[in-house]
Amino acid sequence: MGTTTLIFLSYHFSTLFLCLSYTKSQAYDPEQAILLRIRQYWQSPPPLNQWSPSISSSHCSWPGVNCTNSSITGLHFTNMNIIGTIPPFICDLKNLTVLDFYNNSFVGMFPVALFSCSKLQYLSLSQNYFAGAIPEDIDGFSGLSVLDLSGNNFTGNVPAAIGRLQELKKLGLDQNQFNGTYPPEIGNLSNLEELSMAYNDFLPSSLPFSFTQLKQLRWLWMSASNLIGEIPETVGEMVALEHLDLSRNKLEGNIPSSLFMLKNLSIMYLFRNRLCGEIPHVVEALKLVELDLSDNNLTGKIPDDFGKLQNLSVLNLFYNQFSGEIPESVGRLPALKRFSLFSNNLSGVLPPELGRHSMLETVEASSNKLTGRLPEFICNGGKLLGVAAFDNNLHGELPESLGNCSSLLMVSISHNSFTGNVPVGLWTSSNLIYLMLSDNLFAGELPDEVSGNLKRLEISNNRFSGKIPIGASWRNLTVFNASNNLFSGIVPQELTVPPLLTTLLLDRNQLSGAIPSDIVSWKSLTTLNMSQNQLSGQIPKEIGFLPNLLQLDLSGNRFSGQIPPEFSSLKCTFLNLSSNNLTGEIPISLENTAYKSSFLNNPGLCTRSSLLSLNLCHSNTQKSIKSSTQFIALISSILATAFVLVLLLSLFVIRVYQKKLILNSPWKLTSFQKLDFTESDILPGLTETNLIGTGGSGKVYRVSVQRSGLVAVKRIRSDKLDQKLEKQFHAEVQILGRIRHFNIVKLLCYIYNEDSKLLVYEYMERSSLDQWLHVKKRLTNVSGSACLDWPTRFRIAVGAAQGLSYLHHGCSPPIIHRDVKSSNILLDSAFNAKIADFGLAKLLVEKGEASASVMAGSFGYIAPGKVCQHSESEREN
Repeated sequence: MGTTTLIFLSYHFSTLFLCLSYTKSQAYDPEQAILLRIRQYWQSPPPLNQWSPSISSSHCSWPGVNCTNSSITGLHFTNMNIIGTIPPFICDLKNLTVLDFYNNSFVGMFPVALFSCSKLQYLSLSQNYFAGAIPEDIDGFSGLSVLDLSGNNFTGNVPAAIGRLQELKKLGLDQNQFNGTYPPEIGNLSNLEELSMAYNDFLPSSLPFSFTQLKQLRWLWMSASNLIGEIPETVGEMVALEHLDLSRNKLEGNIPSSLFMLKNLSIMYLFRNRLCGEIPHVVEALKLVELDLSDNNLTGKIPDDFGKLQNLSVLNLFYNQFSGEIPESVGRLPALKRFSLFSNNLSGVLPPELGRHSMLETVEASSNKLTGRLPEFICNGGKLLGVAAFDNNLHGELPESLGNCSSLLMVSISHNSFTGNVPVGLWTSSNLIYLMLSDNLFAGELPDEVSGNLKRLEISNNRFSGKIPIGASWRNLTVFNASNNLFSGIVPQELTVPPLLTTLLLDRNQLSGAIPSDIVSWKSLTTLNMSQNQLSGQIPKEIGFLPNLLQLDLSGNRFSGQIPPEFSSLKCTFLNLSSNNLTGEIPISLENTAYKSSFLNNPGLCTRSSLLSLNLCHSNTQKSIKSSTQFIALISSILATAFVLVLLLSLFVIRVYQKKLILNSPWKLTSFQKLDFTESDILPGLTETNLIGTGGSGKVYRVSVQRSGLVAVKRIRSDKLDQKLEKQFHAEVQILGRIRHFNIVKLLCYIYNEDSKLLVYEYMERSSLDQWLHVKKRLTNVSGSACLDWPTRFRIAVGAAQGLSYLHHGCSPPIIHRDVKSSNILLDSAFNAKIADFGLAKLLVEKGEASASVMAGSFGYIAPGKVCQHSESEREN
């Protein structure tokens, strides 16, 4: 062959070799093969459908895959809804530096197989379902700069080894179930910029001093992490700090003055702690954007230096004890949007220029001692959503600018001394939902039209006059309270239209005419009060068909005719038809002592029952029968008296015998908690001098136990004939013995013998909520003020709701208490609410099984819950 031929053959052979090599490389790439194994391991979830050589030959272009120099360095599986565990072979990708598993449904323990990813710098397992403890050798990730484990179910301690990850810049441990400790060695992470440990149930501890050595830290989030003690003054050495959130803890003492000297700080959340003293008066943290010091015990004045915070958009100081005047300079802050300082002791006026220089959105200044007027320019920016300034001493007329504020959703200025007419534009503001003007001195008439979006309109105790508008759009109204005004004319038919109306109060006005009978839309109505007007005609029978009506007051009018028989269907907890011109017989179902005062001053009414203080129907016949039986009644009363005396004597002898028997009968104790007392410590305290309450199922005693202090003992008498009490006892033991919740009274143990059963509870120092709401009935052992302030009431309501929520959603099976009322909500020394008295509670079992339906409990109230049908066997039991 010639030279040319050899060159030609050599070229084509080389080309063929390269083509074959290329084809082979396309057929098998080790990194691509690992990706395909990962997809198969997770059973090919839809977000990874594009991981296929047929779609794209280069795996570096597949979703979630990052490559550097054609080698995989990052995998991002965020928000892919992947279920399962981390593949143990994932670290076969030797060049991985980034692994992001954020917001999926991964389960299992901490994936220790990831320790093999030797080049890993970024690891996020956040928002998944990983559980168990963090490995003690977590420092195997020596090169990590980001470790985010937030939003999982990790428990136990945070290991000290985490403090040896010297390259860490971000550490996320928040929103887990850690119930142990966290190491002060975290303070050794000199490069750390973000630290999140919020919402964990750590053991109570102070903020470690070592944390204040984190000079590069910009973000510190430790909300609801069980912090106690004081904030160290050295927190001012964290010079890079921008975001500080220590809210929802139990921190005490003063706010360190150094905290307000941090030049880079923009967010400071210290709300819901126990901080006291005054706010430092010198403020040099001029980059502050949001400052929330609410719900503490802070005192003194609001610092004048707050007027220097030109970037401040949120200032929350509510639920404290601040006094003095609000600095005028605060009203000139150009960035201020949300301004909340309700429930303090502030005096003086609201800053006159409030809203003039900023896009103000909310002003909440209720429950103070403020005087003067509402600021004239409060809606100058056109962004105002709400004004709440009720319970002050504000006066004068409302600013006209408030009537031109179309952005308003809520105005609540009740309990002041405002006068004059309400600006027409306020009534008709298109977005207005809540308008509460009660307890002022407003006058004038309502316009023909009001905002069609109004849900709550409260204008009681003013001097409004004229007619209730008939052209107004009331369709969305849920509450209309116009009590004690000067309204005249008829009750307009338009008020019967709102399908969601729950409360209608028109009492103490000058309304006349009949009540509209077309009230079929009032299916949600629970309270109707039209008393002390000049209404006449017959009471509409349609009221008796209202399914949710609980309170009805039509007293002090001129109604005539009979009480509609349809009223027999009502389940009212309060009914008052007194002082009218009603005649005829009272429906049988209403002849109840609960309605003893409901029909007075209606001379034409009569009753068949002696339970009510009214004329008996067919009284002549009754009088004849009475006169003919007087002698028999006299003889019967003498015999009855003798019988009662003999019976009392017998009972006395039996009780003496039973007391001896109880003391001698052997007692048994079953505990549900770790106890430091026995039955011998409890029994001697069951004396009349220690009696603190008596109920349908027994007596309650306050017993002093030397080591445990006070306990409450409910004594239930055994009675073989009284199966009801026996069931109540077993119900309470069954339920309370197995549930644990801060807002449910703790059952310590029960003690029993053949004749008595004793339930021993933690003692509630503040007795029941009922004793505080109804002062005249307070027990002699309730100490302190008889008044509950609104913050305390709010805390009690939230605590009771949390307890009920746990019963309904946190128990398996769920539990319906069925007798929730103020007397069954007990209060500890700090006024924390705890639900008690489970004798009527029932367990909700699975569908198809027997469950509770009879709504036992106090008259007139049915606690919410699922209602099922009884089985025949349950009725028999």
